[in-house]
Amino acid sequence: PALANINLTITRGEKVAIVGPNGSGKTTLAKLLCRLYDPDSGKISLDGKSIDTYDLNEYRKLFSVVFQDFMLYFLTAGDNIRLADNTGSDNQERLRRAASAAGVSALLESLPQGYETMLGHQTGGSRELSWGEWQKIAIARALYRDSPVLILDEPSSSLDADSEYEIFSDLDRITDGRTCIFISHRLANVRDADRIIVLDKGRIAEAGSHDELMTAQGRYYSMFTRQKSLYR
Repeated sequence: PALANINLTITRGEKVAIVGPNGSGKTTLAKLLCRLYDPDSGKISLDGKSIDTYDLNEYRKLFSVVFQDFMLYFLTAGDNIRLADNTGSDNQERLRRAASAAGVSALLESLPQGYETMLGHQTGGSRELSWGEWQKIAIARALYRDSPVLILDEPSSSLDADSEYEIFSDLDRITDGRTCIFISHRLANVRDADRIIVLDKGRIAEAGSHDELMTAQGRYYSMFTRQKSLYR
């Protein structure tokens, strides 16, 4: 099994980081929470009710998600972000706020037609983006969606150091009160999480704040100090 003996409660408004080596089950856990997978045993509950008792489409509306393998859409910059809300509403203030929080507003406003500039290489006159810029668009898309739970699965893997710092240095501003679950291999990004869950071989090896886990000198301490040594 990808995961075993997972016993975890996430409270409203909490910022939870999930870390661990490749293959430890981090993305599987995120997909289970979104009900893209159903567990083989045990159950996942929302407010005390098993999630399989909720209407599937209504349940998934609770989540805004950026997965590692996010999609690229050859549409306008604005439509790339607005796709997150399929109600058809067009909230320009929310659009700009999401782009700003994702660190992509200056780029989009500098394009020939601003947010109405076509992106990608499929049409004449469109603007192609770097992979890091596409990743910012995907983050903005998730932030635009008005959902109470935000899941970020390696959301900064293609970002430069300045962009990464801009996003993670103020998680409260980005999450805006939402519950946030974020997965990262870069442990410097998770220090300000309310709680850090360390997965290893599909099981929870440790859980606690950054300071608590560093004091414990266990699996997280070993991973963090090893990464930190690379920057000395």
